[in-house]
Amino acid sequence: MTRRTLRTAAAATVLATTLAACSGTGSGDGGAGSPDGAGAEVLASFYPLQYVAERVGGDRVQVDSLTPPGAEPHDLELAPADVARLGEASVVVYLSGFQPAVDDAVAQTSPEHLVDAAAHAERAGTDDHADEESAEADDHSAETDDHAAEDEHAGEAGADPHLWLDPTLLAEVAVDVADELAAADPDNAQEYEANAETLAGELTALDEEFTTGLAQCEIRTVVVAHEAYGYLAEAYDFEQVGISGIDPDTEPSPARLAEIGDVVRAEGVTTIFTESLVNPKVAETLADDLGVETAVLDPLEGLADDSKDYQVVMRENLAALREALACA
Repeated sequence: MTRRTLRTAAAATVLATTLAACSGTGSGDGGAGSPDGAGAEVLASFYPLQYVAERVGGDRVQVDSLTPPGAEPHDLELAPADVARLGEASVVVYLSGFQPAVDDAVAQTSPEHLVDAAAHAERAGTDDHADEESAEADDHSAETDDHAAEDEHAGEAGADPHLWLDPTLLAEVAVDVADELAAADPDNAQEYEANAETLAGELTALDEEFTTGLAQCEIRTVVVAHEAYGYLAEAYDFEQVGISGIDPDTEPSPARLAEIGDVVRAEGVTTIFTESLVNPKVAETLADDLGVETAVLDPLEGLADDSKDYQVVMRENLAALREALACA
């Protein structure tokens, strides 16, 4: 049994246990989360967590996101009123280490019911060799600028926060959200747990679609605008090569662009992926120079098109990957 299979089975066990524990609670017309009985008020820090909160909470909750639609969540700044809302919300859902402004606000307000999705983070895309390279970079900081830049780029792999690109991890977050909603609004606990179970089932099915859809591909290297896809790559057995590292605002050096060109030629890469919230200029220019195509691979940090949701965009990503990787 693989680690991913064990993890999914463990999440299902936790969910079943929680459902059993909540079986004695009644489903009332109102909740304890707000004074007018309309249910819990949930504040999510950015889109994927907002999606989970909306699906788990259903009609019983009001969900708002700190990050406006279409905005880059990394750069979020909070007004005093936004900070105050964190302290007033029935449940706060965030990812520590991803948005510094939110981390500071959570520390300042200490929300009573808090879900930190980072509890399910793993070191996607890293291995012992990468750790050794990072340590060597620390010991040899006086080496040439190009070598130092390459070491810094490789060392960023351990900081990948994009855990939601593995649907099985997002299913685990849904369990945590259901637990905190049940604690904040016990009258509707059963409904929250049932919604989490439904969402977990859908995310498991999505995971299976990716596993099947990317099982037989001629190419297994994906060139992307920035290294946001460590979890996706680890889950579905392909390698990401980023023009930039974890930070999408980092300008690639000429040496890095040359290195990407070597990868494209050596691995038969036909597509360089851009993103919905990152300026595609560098990726498009590089693709043009190398004579390859561009396509969008969305890291789902935000959602610019409100006619879509997490699962729709993930399936669009799957279709784009299948075409770029020449999958059977």
